[in-house]
Amino acid sequence: MSGLTTLLLTICLVMVFAVIVAAAAGKLARLDGATYPAACLRAAAAFAAVLTLAAAITAALAAVMV
Repeated sequence: MSGLTTLLLTICLVMVFAVIVAAAAGKLARLDGATYPAACLRAAAAFAAVLTLAAAITAALAAVMV
């Protein structure tokens, strides 16, 4: 596989994982009795946290690889 293909597949994998984590966080918040807006906020926070963590890991690996 080319480098671009690997990069795009990795980005897609991270996005799918972030959506799954956000859905799980929203569902757990809703089961805990949170309102729909509060559950959506928790889901959005979980989505952002996963993407932030992925960006931090990418930056750390880029610093080590260079």
